[in-house]
Amino acid sequence: MIAGRRGALVGAALLALGLVLPFLPGVYIIFAIDLVCFALVAMALDVLLGFTRLLSFGHALFWGGSGYVATILIAHGITSFPLALLAAVAYAFVLSALVGAISVRRSGIYFTMITLGIAEIQYFLAYQLIDLTGGDNGLTVATRGTFFGLSLEDDHVYYYLVLAVTAIATALAVRIVTSPYGAALAAMRENETRAKSLGYDTDRLKLAAFVFSGTLAGLAGALYAIANRLSGLDGVDWHTSGAIIMMTILGGIGTIYGPMVGAGVFQSLDYFVSKTPIGDKTNIVMGLVFAIVILIARRGIVGEILHHLSARAPRLVEDEDDPDLLVPDISAETA
Repeated sequence: MIAGRRGALVGAALLALGLVLPFLPGVYIIFAIDLVCFALVAMALDVLLGFTRLLSFGHALFWGGSGYVATILIAHGITSFPLALLAAVAYAFVLSALVGAISVRRSGIYFTMITLGIAEIQYFLAYQLIDLTGGDNGLTVATRGTFFGLSLEDDHVYYYLVLAVTAIATALAVRIVTSPYGAALAAMRENETRAKSLGYDTDRLKLAAFVFSGTLAGLAGALYAIANRLSGLDGVDWHTSGAIIMMTILGGIGTIYGPMVGAGVFQSLDYFVSKTPIGDKTNIVMGLVFAIVILIARRGIVGEILHHLSARAPRLVEDEDDPDLLVPDISAETA
């Protein structure tokens, strides 16, 4: 469903929406940038949760930590955007490899609590290292830097740069989960014991998925921090990890595109409802929407759409006279 024609249509529709998003009525450009960044981190979590069934409650570790790295470098005079971004991504890569090596041998609630515990360590370090991170006040920078001589102070220029990075990262994620490695992940997800008996090193498979997911989360966090010229404690707080999980579930676990839609719904509710007369009850509204979606569409928004489209499509079987020809299976419809 991800790599086929339907998945390609969903991906193309999301890209088209992204191209026109800054020009839609009521959409503030910074909000659009933030939305795309959250779409990227939600998709990153889905690579882990949707294809290994490992629920990380510590993705703020990579999101917020990489944001701090990028803004710290810019604050100390490194105004090259590619260099600051590369350093932030390298930080997320190394950190996810270390955390993954510790945690992937566990599963279920034990894995979740390990990721949460390590993320909380970073939170308290960011709180204590005031000279480096700014503590409660956060760390602000005056510029976004330059991209090979091009100034990124123009919000629209920066938005389309973020959109391009997100599109490339999404294409890479789709390529990975539909590759033989992705098939091995799917086999492990369905029956890890059987996958081991077939010779797969499941711990190594999970570690690779965790590192890829954490690195993408760090990339998204660095883009977000640079966009807002600010890194704060909210970026490394566990509430951010919880919000990313909600986005992923809303859109549809294991669909890649679904969490991006979930991020759009989540961020839009938070942004637009807060501007209405019931803005002080935004969390209640978001909770109700989340509950309704889970009750009505247990596969998530995009997950249900892809499932119904797949169910309506005719199943193809080999033609009796020509085995190389696939024809619709009418026996199932007759039954």
